[in-house]
Amino acid sequence: MMLGVTAEQIAEWDAELSVLTGSLGFLFNRPEPRLVFAQFIEGLLAELPRKNGWTLSERAGHVTADRMQWLLNGSVWEADRLRDAVRDYVVEHLGHADASLVIDDTQAQKKGTKSVGVAFQHCGLTGDVRNCQTMVMLTYATAAGHTFIDRRLYLPEEWTDDRERCRQAGVPDEVAFATKPELAIDMLEQAVAARVPFTWVLADAGYGRDPQLRAWCHEQAVPYILGVPVDLPLDGPPGKPRHPAVKRADDLLHCAKVRNQWERRSCGEGSKGERLYDWTAFAVSVKDEAPAEDFTHWLVLRRSLHPNRRGKDGQLHREIAYFLVHAPADTTISQIIARAGGRWQIEDDNEINKQLVGLAQYQVRKWTPWHRHVTACMLATAFLAVQHAALPEPDQDPAPDQGKDQDTSESRATG
Repeated sequence: MMLGVTAEQIAEWDAELSVLTGSLGFLFNRPEPRLVFAQFIEGLLAELPRKNGWTLSERAGHVTADRMQWLLNGSVWEADRLRDAVRDYVVEHLGHADASLVIDDTQAQKKGTKSVGVAFQHCGLTGDVRNCQTMVMLTYATAAGHTFIDRRLYLPEEWTDDRERCRQAGVPDEVAFATKPELAIDMLEQAVAARVPFTWVLADAGYGRDPQLRAWCHEQAVPYILGVPVDLPLDGPPGKPRHPAVKRADDLLHCAKVRNQWERRSCGEGSKGERLYDWTAFAVSVKDEAPAEDFTHWLVLRRSLHPNRRGKDGQLHREIAYFLVHAPADTTISQIIARAGGRWQIEDDNEINKQLVGLAQYQVRKWTPWHRHVTACMLATAFLAVQHAALPEPDQDPAPDQGKDQDTSESRATG
């Protein structure tokens, strides 16, 4: 993530990390957990083959893993207070009124039936059904950097319907079943309540298909770019209700072929270079859904450059993805396409958290220690994102406060 850094910079980061963990001493009522917490975060950022209680303890010079395990399982502190501190730290250093909040979920494969929330369910990493836990994550993304600021553990109904099983796993009695989009809405509401500066909400079709999430954005007048399924019900273009030729999203594919107005544009830089696609867009009316005042709905089609999907006819076709956009009427298509690429930032965050700080390598089973471990990983990667944002551009002298937004007073007050 940070190639070409100097020994002096690493020394500075060590000092800044000590300041950061020291500033979080208010989480604990005793000095020992404060020390172990700092060692835990340092271990998550260290080059260890795995990040679990034993490896972190060995690095810290502990004879056994008891102190690390007690930090997660037995000591008195609130993971949600740490979550809020991570969010505030990210906003302080990366905050910008034009930020995006990006929603996605990721999984941790687990064995057995005791780990909280574990069940046979879809695993995005493998693309099939696995025994795993699912966590819904929220990334804060700006031009300066991106990192997680919130998380929710998804509990399938087989868990929430079995209250005794929940109690054994430490799940609070008030925690009821919630869909993944409902958990996403909860995180968005928390961000608004905390006055997090942002403009856009981005998510894939797993969330964009949910009418509740779209309705929340309409009510809050929040712009979004959401992947949607091909059968999203449409009433046709605005001013032409129930257009006979356009009843669902994929009906617009025929219109796109007729007018043949695809534009090749990049939606951002990827690991293999520019992410180039062909794009076209239509103003639409979504069935039974009105946009916010002075907003417009667009249906954007994204087409791959080369055939990569086998159709029912056995032939390879270029993949088409559909995005519903809710934006102020004066928003340009170029702005929409540029923003659409931001959804991949949360995929980067998922990978960074798993590969660098051991997001899925925990050895805890219950509700409270799960939240403590995941939130500690969020703090570690937030620190990396902030330090990365402060790095000078090549052949450029470091500037004070580089990467920080000098004035977030224009932050989006959606609440």
